[in-house]
Amino acid sequence: MRTLTAVLLGAGSRGRYIYGPYAEKYPNEMKIVAVAEPDDERRNNFAAIHQIAPDQVYDSWEKAFEKGKIADVMIISTLDRMHYVPAMMAMELGYHVLLEKPMSPSQEECIALEQASLKHERLLIVSHVLRYTPFWTGIKKCIEQGELGTVATIQLTENVGYRHMTHSYVRGNWRNSEETSPMILAKSCHDLDIISWLMGQECTNVSSFGSLLHFRPENAPEGSADRCIDGCEVEKECAFSALKMYIDPPHHPWARYMTSDLSQEGILNALHEGPFGRCVYRCDNNVVDHQIVNMEFTNGANASFIMSGLTESGARRVQIMGTKAEIIGDMDTGIYTLYRYLTGEKLEINCNTSGDGHGGGDERMVSSFLREVRRFDQNPSYGLTSATASLQSHLIAFASEQSRLKGGQAVKLADMIANQPVAVQG
Repeated sequence: MRTLTAVLLGAGSRGRYIYGPYAEKYPNEMKIVAVAEPDDERRNNFAAIHQIAPDQVYDSWEKAFEKGKIADVMIISTLDRMHYVPAMMAMELGYHVLLEKPMSPSQEECIALEQASLKHERLLIVSHVLRYTPFWTGIKKCIEQGELGTVATIQLTENVGYRHMTHSYVRGNWRNSEETSPMILAKSCHDLDIISWLMGQECTNVSSFGSLLHFRPENAPEGSADRCIDGCEVEKECAFSALKMYIDPPHHPWARYMTSDLSQEGILNALHEGPFGRCVYRCDNNVVDHQIVNMEFTNGANASFIMSGLTESGARRVQIMGTKAEIIGDMDTGIYTLYRYLTGEKLEINCNTSGDGHGGGDERMVSSFLREVRRFDQNPSYGLTSATASLQSHLIAFASEQSRLKGGQAVKLADMIANQPVAVQG
């Protein structure tokens, strides 16, 4: 088996903790030979770990293209609005691409990316990692084997968890839709993709309601300050205190995304100077903290999706109602139960959720991508989460946000596509 070479754009959370470790764990499968990352410390640390030559270490993604094609694949884990251009350039140069979700905050750009993948005959795999997990794969097999009969309704709840909500969507990189993406796209295109995949039908109509209910200036308690660390009189009574969240030894599960210096001094300095020390009620956030989406599909089936950042856990829970049976599952535990109507049987399936993040989906996704790359020239296949497969979930997300902003007015996906301007290809 030939070891594939890779260029990594973005050595942040996903680059450092998913793609980098995969190359370390499976050096016979993938070697990262170049990295582009604007943060000096992250870039230098990543280059040292992977022994990347100094002339292949770049402080911007643009510089990674100056020498033309220098590896087999490109992994793009930059921020949302820096996905489209490098992905288009990479495919034009002949790279196969693994692209972080969402493909782009622009509907037009998402469609253009899918078209470019087909035009250039290059893999464009979107990191919809849930499709690769034992939990969701098992449920999909039950449906394909006819256990449920015809699926009538899917109800999926994503409990984002207040820690993830405040870190990423109130204080962090995805707090403002003008800078990145709406919450329903940035966070929940995973879930919309799973619903679309399980249904196996085209979505026809979407309606949605949601708002930024809690993390607003008018909800700041009396005595609070701009920063949790700067004389806030209610810090000890606040569930969302940055001190409570980030000073959590010995593992510092959230602080590691904020600073590379995990000493107490380093964390306190980051809280003083960076965005993560801010009061959750005094940030420049505008994305929703809760939203509900209703979907109708071509055969008359429907689905509902609830996303909430106002929860303790980060679990996903699902109920799938069919004409022959029902499935109820909890991704956090890895257990789903099949209830057969005719016999009254109750079959509990416990999936193995050990391994990497997203219930084991991250590692399986990278492995699948590399496998598809190796055999693409002899047996072209665009993969389980190709741009084509992933496009519907993005369109549902765009329709959801459009509906939410119009007070829940239903949006027909066919109308969205019909009104789509002609996309520019690479």
